[in-house]
Amino acid sequence: MDGWQDRWVVSDWKRSEGKAGFFKHTAGKWSGDPDDKGIQTYKDAKHFAISAKIPEFSNKNRTLVVQYSIKFEQDIECGGGYIKLHSGYVNQKKYGGDNPYSLMFGPDICGTQKKMLHVIVSYHGQNYPIKKDIQCETDKLTHFYTFILKPDATYTVLVDNREREFGSLYTDWDILPPQKIKGDSRKPADWDDREYIDDPNDVKPARYDSIPAEIPDPKAKEPDDWDEDEDGLWKPPKIPNPAYKGPWKRKKIKNPNYKGKWKTPWIDNPEFEDDPDLYVLNPIKYIGIEVWQVKAGSVFDNILICDDPEYARQVVEDIWGKNKEAEKEAYEEAEKVRRSREEKVAERTKEKSDKRNGARRRPKKHDPDDYFDDYHDEL
Repeated sequence: MDGWQDRWVVSDWKRSEGKAGFFKHTAGKWSGDPDDKGIQTYKDAKHFAISAKIPEFSNKNRTLVVQYSIKFEQDIECGGGYIKLHSGYVNQKKYGGDNPYSLMFGPDICGTQKKMLHVIVSYHGQNYPIKKDIQCETDKLTHFYTFILKPDATYTVLVDNREREFGSLYTDWDILPPQKIKGDSRKPADWDDREYIDDPNDVKPARYDSIPAEIPDPKAKEPDDWDEDEDGLWKPPKIPNPAYKGPWKRKKIKNPNYKGKWKTPWIDNPEFEDDPDLYVLNPIKYIGIEVWQVKAGSVFDNILICDDPEYARQVVEDIWGKNKEAEKEAYEEAEKVRRSREEKVAERTKEKSDKRNGARRRPKKHDPDDYFDDYHDEL
């Protein structure tokens, strides 16, 4: 963002109330390339608003690519890191949260629960957020966010050149009524959902029902001590008959009239009216950053609006791909310095506390002249 002050206008929105923050031109506390500078939010618990006018861009009959990088150097706690594209006139010195936008894209973080990536599209003056829950990055390193919208109304969201989400404006936003709706849920009377049926040509074998379920055990022998007079006529115990197959049933065959399991059909929605220009945003004239942050320190950089996804991909590789390892090393070194400084502060604080506690514990020596001071006080 070299020469950024020639292109960007810092807004006075909220400044009279003391609620407006500032922007610094910097690469941040750690960077893979100290000469690659962005604009960083400055001063905690403030609103930040800045905008730049660009050559008018229309995505009619062409792909829209929106891409930028952001680095959350701070423990943001709660705040946004998104950008906005504006189509109407913007009074840049008064630019703020009330300005209508055509697209809002980027991360929004609050606590441990909210780590979302906004994709909000304006259609006929109304804003529509994406219905999918897309997660953003939350570490303290630089990340590139890319939104690609094609003329067929399909989109892709990339983070560091990796696909994070994809879909269609028709299905992932509630902009238009759905193209299909569920029809009558009642199954038609003639709907046959039996996959298999009894074979009507199967015939029960002759004497099938005369086969007993149990037969006398042929291996059983009458006990030697069996007394017919006392015990009665000996009969061998029964065992399952291996020839018995149970009650006769016709075998199953494929049902020639099987129509499948009944499902409520999807039908054309009579309320759906297609808009072939659904993907078309109003011509883009301004780029804006309008966020509120509990903790400031986010570095915005490398903003790109174009119609070439491959060019955007190469930009990420040339900047993030080349510098990410160096930035990670710089961050780890900065963390070592921070931890060392905090440990030293903690040690000094402990030493001071120990000295104060030691002074309190030492008994005070008696001074025989102390009574003169008491007498003086009384006077």
